[in-house]
Amino acid sequence: MNQAVLAGAWRTGKHRLPDDGYPAMASIELSNRAQAAPVRQRRAPAWLQATPLTLTFLLFFIVPLVITLIVSFWDYNEYQIIPAFTLKNYKAIFDGCSSMTDMCVTFKTYLSTLKFCAIVWAVTLVLGFSIAYFLAFHVRTTAMQTVLFLICTIPFWTSNVIRMISWIPLLGRNGLVNQALLGAHVIDQPLEWLLYSNFSVVLAFVHLYTFFMIVPIFNAMMRIDRSLLEAARDAGASGWQVIRDVVLPLSKTGIVIGSIFVITIVMGDFLTVGVMGGQQIASVGKIIQVQTGYLQFPAAAANAIILLAVVLMIVWGLTRVVDIRKEL
Repeated sequence: MNQAVLAGAWRTGKHRLPDDGYPAMASIELSNRAQAAPVRQRRAPAWLQATPLTLTFLLFFIVPLVITLIVSFWDYNEYQIIPAFTLKNYKAIFDGCSSMTDMCVTFKTYLSTLKFCAIVWAVTLVLGFSIAYFLAFHVRTTAMQTVLFLICTIPFWTSNVIRMISWIPLLGRNGLVNQALLGAHVIDQPLEWLLYSNFSVVLAFVHLYTFFMIVPIFNAMMRIDRSLLEAARDAGASGWQVIRDVVLPLSKTGIVIGSIFVITIVMGDFLTVGVMGGQQIASVGKIIQVQTGYLQFPAAAANAIILLAVVLMIVWGLTRVVDIRKEL
């Protein structure tokens, strides 16, 4: 049959053509074109939708980061910042760190910061996993889950400073905790370590940032197929074995995401350490804040770049344990 006749028949809607092979090929070609056209149409809107977020990321993250990196190599004195390349800021940070007999100030500060980070991460992980597990598997209705979840967010209705200051009347020398313990004759004198100490700093960190661990773990647990838990119980697994062998492996994505949130916030925090530590405990964020207060911006920028490198290495290690992109 003539090819032009076939094409005309196809255009006029006469789909029932003689079965000589050409109509099938034509229909396949036209269907492929019909499928390819929407794909080309969807790509442009996708790039267009990503443009605002990309510009925001460049403007508020990449550009400040590049400026901080540049300023970290500038010189400065008591009166001005000198835009001249120098490694003096980085050398000052690691001054004395080559000694094998005594640890330098920088290493001691990072060790103190990492110690707080590890303790807070462990405590928030246990609390966050427990609370998320209770909300996901023991609260049956979505309405009750929503109510309990909102209750967990109540502390975030106020600022961090207010939440930290609220601990001072409780933990102070003449605070409610000491007065209660003295009244119960548990102690003979007030406990000094409750406030302005490592304990109070860790307590404030846990109070402030446990929510950042609960949310991603809860989200990961809600995606677990409940039939897997039933199958594990039918196979004779105990409650702890179900948690260890089913819930925990399937929640590792949320654990890693929550860990990244908590670690990055604690590593750079200076306000909590300053308020709850009585300005007596050193941290990397506190050093940067003090240098900024004294207008030593190049030195503060150098410390910020090193802190960023340390945090990125920790995040890189966490992402090597769990490939978040594959798990999501």
